[in-house]
Amino acid sequence: MSDLKLGRKAVGIEHPPYFIADIAANHDGDLSRAKDLVWHAKEAGADCAKFQHFLADKIVNDVEFQKLESLKTHQSSWKKSVSEIYDQYHFKREWTEEIYLECQKAEIEFSTSPYDYQAIDEVDEYVNFYKIGSGDITWIDLIKYMDSKSKPLILATGAASMDDVMRAVSIIPNDRLVLMQCNTNYTLEKNKHKFVNINVLNKYKEKFPNIVLGLSDHTLGHGSVLGSIAIGSRVIEKHFTDDNDREGPDHKFALNPTTWRQMVDMGNEVFETLGDGVKKVEENEKNAFIVQRRSITIKRSLTKGQKIEEDNIEFLRPCPKNSFHPFEKDLVVGKILNNDKHAGESILKDDIC
Repeated sequence: MSDLKLGRKAVGIEHPPYFIADIAANHDGDLSRAKDLVWHAKEAGADCAKFQHFLADKIVNDVEFQKLESLKTHQSSWKKSVSEIYDQYHFKREWTEEIYLECQKAEIEFSTSPYDYQAIDEVDEYVNFYKIGSGDITWIDLIKYMDSKSKPLILATGAASMDDVMRAVSIIPNDRLVLMQCNTNYTLEKNKHKFVNINVLNKYKEKFPNIVLGLSDHTLGHGSVLGSIAIGSRVIEKHFTDDNDREGPDHKFALNPTTWRQMVDMGNEVFETLGDGVKKVEENEKNAFIVQRRSITIKRSLTKGQKIEEDNIEFLRPCPKNSFHPFEKDLVVGKILNNDKHAGESILKDDIC
């Protein structure tokens, strides 16, 4: 897996997880709330505060949505039409510079998912990378236009087939891409973790060995994130709010500052447990190595010049430095002692000829 930089931070298999707080619509259409959420995300351990740049009439079609009334999704409980909700909760374009500057003050990366060409152009001077939402994985022209800005792209792959993924990946330089497994389900179903399928990341590793991997997650807990980090995910995105009880399309399934901090701390702990993969006696095991390993010891006292017989040795803890391990018995039996040895003492390397 190659490394790439998301702003000032490098991401890749050797680097700690990079956490993106998707504030999305949880600003509730209020600029001051958007600013507050930037600071909450920073304090909770996020590396990036991400928003979404969309306009209702450029992302949804109410004519067709009204025909889907019987379709049960997270939008079924919305009290207004889909276009009205999108219009109410959208990120105002005139906020962009102000929120960018707020992120600068908070020392957190600013980024966004732009959902139309105009949005891409308007945010380009403020972002170091773009996020492509799962729903746009088949809008190849938009992806190409985003890619023309020559910045890293993060691609979510929720509700997509492998053909969809390969089509999109084929047009993005692999050294500028973060490929995210994702399950696009925004309900509050407690068992939806069963559908995250993080083993897809293993397939991505096989097909795209040089691409940085990630997880865009909408589950209510931390299990999928922690499991993905163990597999190789290094960029994590989850929705972020300051209050799960607020009204709005994204608050209920988002993490709050407390649960976000838990995820970050646990995720970094999982990363630290991975180590370098080289099997060895670890630094913090060296004392345990001595006290738990057995060494070859003398049953009855012997004097210098005597031969060591098999019936006068046994294998007991500890294993002092320069002693013999049980598997080295043939190096000891039949040898002549150079020194007097008392019963219970370990035989050391310089004790025998």
